[in-house]
Amino acid sequence: MAAFPRVPGFLCAVTLLAAVSLTGCGGGGSDAEKGADASEVARQPDDFGCLTSAEAEAASITFESADSTETGGYMPGGASGTGTGAGIVLAHQSDGTACQWKDKADELHRAGYQVLAVNSVGQEVSEIVGAAGYLRGKGAKKLLLMGASKGGTAVLTAAPELQPQPDAVVSLSAPTLYSGMNALGAVPKLTAPVLYMAAEYDEYFGDDAKTLNRASTRSAEHKLIYVKGAGEHGVALLTSQENWAAVRAFLKKYGS
Repeated sequence: MAAFPRVPGFLCAVTLLAAVSLTGCGGGGSDAEKGADASEVARQPDDFGCLTSAEAEAASITFESADSTETGGYMPGGASGTGTGAGIVLAHQSDGTACQWKDKADELHRAGYQVLAVNSVGQEVSEIVGAAGYLRGKGAKKLLLMGASKGGTAVLTAAPELQPQPDAVVSLSAPTLYSGMNALGAVPKLTAPVLYMAAEYDEYFGDDAKTLNRASTRSAEHKLIYVKGAGEHGVALLTSQENWAAVRAFLKKYGS
């Protein structure tokens, strides 16, 4: 009589053991394997909407902004690139991504600069400060900032916060104020050389460039290129070879 009650329990135990064995051998994979798969997905590089898969693999990086937010960026040469030349942080317009700077970033990289085009998620000043620290951590002995439109406002606002301040700043069609950023309040504290560029027929941006230039009284050099008869905005100003040559000359002057 005592043996009969044990049979169902024994069969249940055997069934349970078989189920566990099948689960372990099944195609679902272990937790460790699933974790590895998830990690691989998390490490997929961002193409920012313009990079080929090879370019994204080689040049899409992440860095920590000043507020500890993970931020993406396009860095020709990749995160493993090091050097002692000038580093350039590029900040895009409100209607763009890091892609807006890709062609110029590639050209500047070929010229020997370490370039990081920030892909902003809306914390522009914190992102610029973080990008500057990232490039300095990669060995950049000189630091240049360049931004277009809201990106110009961002680099002008961020520059006085950096210690030491950057070696030079370029602002293309920057408004004096944008989304909580106050470039007009920041540039009187800017000691770094600064180049402003804006077009005559680009709404109010030309007047803002004049105002910012006048306020940059402590800068080692403050220069305004007011493009008469033109209406291009931000990065589009650099489609002119003459404008781009002027910017390149300014970057070389302070980045060499």
